[in-house]
Amino acid sequence: METTVCPWCQTEIVWDEELGPESECPHCQNELNEYRTLNIDIDTEEDELATPKLSHTYDEPTSIEPFWEQDIINAPVAFRALDKYESSHDLMNYEEMVEKVLDQQEEVPECPICHEYMLLTGQQQITDSNFQPTKVSFLQSAVLQPPFTVDIYVCSGCFHVHNTLCEADRLRLIEGLSK
Repeated sequence: METTVCPWCQTEIVWDEELGPESECPHCQNELNEYRTLNIDIDTEEDELATPKLSHTYDEPTSIEPFWEQDIINAPVAFRALDKYESSHDLMNYEEMVEKVLDQQEEVPECPICHEYMLLTGQQQITDSNFQPTKVSFLQSAVLQPPFTVDIYVCSGCFHVHNTLCEADRLRLIEGLSK
């Protein structure tokens, strides 16, 4: 019988020679093939340990920015929409006010674009005149009948607008589909 040590949880895995090696750790379900495994050759001289050779390449940062700020600097333009107002507005005060508004909200959704928290800016009533419901044949009616209300959220970082069904109409939708 041979043994393998899981590189993630350090569990010793004993496998039967008839069945063959395990493809994943039975303890942490880590794949034991080379997909998530890093093999380091320990039989090297001290000079080689000082300058490790990596199997992949990466761009070294040109400035001495903290690691967490590098992601912001390399972020797509949509994520950095707030920064263009930095010279003309006090963004520290803006962020404080955003925090106060978020503290007052019952729900605080995360922006699907930049993952900042979204501000509830209002509600919109959807009526018969501006909404054409989809009728489902086996329901013999629409999935959601107007009028209903949607909450409108705006991202505090990239200003993406997002709508979600209000709480009362969520319950109405659940009750209508659960009959």
